[in-house]
Amino acid sequence: MPTFDATASSEQVIDTFASNIKGKTFVITGAGKPSIGSQIATSVAKAAPAHILIASRTLSKVQPVLDEIHAIDSTIKTTAVQVDLTDHDSVRRAAGEILAAASKIDVLINSAGVMAIKDYTLDKQGIELQLSANHVGHFLLTNLLVPALVAAGSARVVNLTSSGYLVSPFRFDDWNFSDGKAYDPWTGYGQAKTANILFTYGLTQRLKHQGIAAVAVHPGYNGDTKLGAHLTWDDYAEIPAAAIRNTGKEFVFEEPRFKTYTQIAATPLIAALDPELQAMAPVFMQNSVVSEAAQHARDPGSVEALWRLSEELVGREFRY
Repeated sequence: MPTFDATASSEQVIDTFASNIKGKTFVITGAGKPSIGSQIATSVAKAAPAHILIASRTLSKVQPVLDEIHAIDSTIKTTAVQVDLTDHDSVRRAAGEILAAASKIDVLINSAGVMAIKDYTLDKQGIELQLSANHVGHFLLTNLLVPALVAAGSARVVNLTSSGYLVSPFRFDDWNFSDGKAYDPWTGYGQAKTANILFTYGLTQRLKHQGIAAVAVHPGYNGDTKLGAHLTWDDYAEIPAAAIRNTGKEFVFEEPRFKTYTQIAATPLIAALDPELQAMAPVFMQNSVVSEAAQHARDPGSVEALWRLSEELVGREFRY
């Protein structure tokens, strides 16, 4: 496995794994500009993929990314599909459009998400919004796209999580926060990010025999994306107290805490492209290397419990 450090750039990763990009189909959620997803998309475009499909809530933010891809290589097929991950009807429609546009998917990167929504908010189905946008919508979309992933022969699913998962385990006894009475923005975020890792384990365990391997990635932090535009430094200062309440453990930001745009895409790109990870999955990565996730994010009982809850929330069983 090639060695990268915490400051690795997307250019370094693309140079190393260019042969694993050429001719392949990539589906990326939430890649409107500016975002980690958009940086991933334009980085991949430098190594001649066959098709880059972006599924995003706001297509006007996707067009600049498609334009940049075309400027890099006009031969790459590009597709934009509108999807609201918090609306399951929208997810089902989008999945149909994606399957129609891409009969096989080599790499699916679930990068869309929200962070620390201040006011308790429910989605169309009555699910707390952070859990909905970060996990449940991706759970449904990914499972609906399994036929195209299987058709690739060997496929990779990359779920973007965050070190914020250390703020809270999954709250199986009260995942919807007692109708808001128990809601805390960072606990909601921590629960959703824990769900991303648990889903990674559950998906790989079910589908590895069909050539599908999933990797969960903490990409690092970048102050220029829109993810935390609604937050102040005082809001971030509330993270340690929330972690203590939920886990009894101190929360410590890893170093380097902040990364440039090109650095923020590096670990997700390694997760998507390094062929050695296919056999190693399911794994959690941060700062360019495989790392051991905290026990609450990989506990086998929690992996299974989340899969069953997620099936219940989307109203469909996915058994493989």
